[in-house]
Amino acid sequence: MPFLGQDWRSPGWRWVKTEDGWKRFEPFSPALENKNNQLNDISHAVILTGDEDIYTTEDCEFAAKKRKKDHCRNNTNSQCFYRENWIYVHKESTRERHGYCTLGEAFNRLDFSSAIQDIRRFNYVVKLLQLIAKSQLTSLSGAAQKNYFNILDKIVRKVMEDQYNPRLIKDLLQDLSSTLCILIRGVGKSVLVGNINIWICRLETILLWQQQLKNLQMNKQVNNGLTLSDLPLHMLSNILHRLSDGWDIITLGQVTPTLYMLSEDRQLWKKLCQYHFAEKQFCRHLILSEKGHIDWKLMYFALQKCYPIKEQYGDTLHFCRHCSILFWKDGGHPCTASDPNTCLMPVSPQHFIDLFKF
Repeated sequence: MPFLGQDWRSPGWRWVKTEDGWKRFEPFSPALENKNNQLNDISHAVILTGDEDIYTTEDCEFAAKKRKKDHCRNNTNSQCFYRENWIYVHKESTRERHGYCTLGEAFNRLDFSSAIQDIRRFNYVVKLLQLIAKSQLTSLSGAAQKNYFNILDKIVRKVMEDQYNPRLIKDLLQDLSSTLCILIRGVGKSVLVGNINIWICRLETILLWQQQLKNLQMNKQVNNGLTLSDLPLHMLSNILHRLSDGWDIITLGQVTPTLYMLSEDRQLWKKLCQYHFAEKQFCRHLILSEKGHIDWKLMYFALQKCYPIKEQYGDTLHFCRHCSILFWKDGGHPCTASDPNTCLMPVSPQHFIDLFKF
């Protein structure tokens, strides 16, 4: 598609498809334009009726532009809205497309703000934020950083309200605060987009979130019907065998004495180790109990420190190898392949980061 901008070397205008056809995207609404025009008229009237000619027309135009810019900055507290929740991943410039896709641009386009409301995607987004906090925080643009911390704020609020998986968020905030401390101490040596005072304020906010999560009290559910304790033993054991995280098994085992007994089962931890790790890794980290048996529970946590565990998510981003488009599977994308399902590839959080390393 040819460029429609004033300069053929520029990215061109942004166009939006409507019922009446394609229309050029306007960054400001007509209502805002009318408001600015009214303010301009008032400013001109003040100039013409004033006793002293203090301001010129150029000053008024500059003030009007500044109002538009301030309006945009005030609206950046919420995530930028895009019509399509997919992004074309390109790593080089061509005659048809200038520049390349960055991590911050993808982070803004893929609507992570709505994804955290979906319980299937919640853990995926939190893990992605944690990886960005560890190594890619300085690569985000200013707008992407605002979006990052706005999403993080929504996640903390969700956890405080729903009390869903606070341990995962505590780990994320711990990694983020450690990274910010290192970056702030080494200011001048590292690249931080924005004023240093903004980053100090963000660090203080993170410490406040950590304190709030530390003081979080789990509300006891009042239910007169069937509870977890009323289930038979084989069903409780089946539930424990479906958990892929050792910490989740330990947490569930603290609910009742029966669940604690089932959570200490050697076969349960043996299957968990066999699921996450290879047999060669077992031989290097054998841990025996006092009776001479392999302590699979201690083996799991020892191996976890040395090797990555398999990640499981209810829903992930997908990458189309034919179109080079990154998207949520539910939202889809405009694929031109004859059989789109053969071109799809699930994207793990680490793979998402690797896609934008140049």
